[in-house]
Amino acid sequence: MSTLRTLMSLAVTAMLVEVAMAANYTVGAPNGGWDTSTNLQSWASSQSFSVGDNLIFAYTPNHDVLEVTKADYDSCQTSNPLQTYNGGTTVIPLTSPVKRSFICGTSGHCGQGMKVEIDTLAISAPPPATPPPASPVTPPVTETPTPAQSPKSAPTSPPSKSPVSNPTSTPFIPSIESPANSPSPSVSSPPPPSSASQVNILAGFTLGIVFAMTLLQTL
Repeated sequence: MSTLRTLMSLAVTAMLVEVAMAANYTVGAPNGGWDTSTNLQSWASSQSFSVGDNLIFAYTPNHDVLEVTKADYDSCQTSNPLQTYNGGTTVIPLTSPVKRSFICGTSGHCGQGMKVEIDTLAISAPPPATPPPASPVTPPVTETPTPAQSPKSAPTSPPSKSPVSNPTSTPFIPSIESPANSPSPSVSSPPPPSSASQVNILAGFTLGIVFAMTLLQTL
């Protein structure tokens, strides 16, 4: 017996929670209603209907509510309604996630805009989540390799002592003579005698011969 009471209590609690979570939507409210002067399509597009909500039609005796198919809704056909409601106040529970179409059955009222489509969602749409502020991205620190660690760095060679780059050094000009005929760089050749020296040598040689002949005659 206590178990049955517990189950009944849970069922009643679930029904109360569902009723508390359900929303009631009065068609056209708060600035209009179920009439020809209210932009019912604009009103419906501004609402969010979910399973468990209630759709409330409040109207005068010259109106009624017909639930029709999509084709009859588009053509304002009133001769084959799915459901007919009248009495001034109609409460329609939205029990499944489908699109439902309603028109007024009074002649000419549907053509004057007294029609509305209700698109019911499976669950209530959650409020849009606000993304957290993006944290600044710190660029990675790249270590510069030292010359000893870098595999691509070439070894530093000492500057070559090029004879061309040294202004004080005399450029070396190779000799075109063969090694056999070229004089040794360590032996310096005497310069050829000039013409005056040759005359002095010849005069001295002649005097020496004359002196020697004179000496031989005196002996």
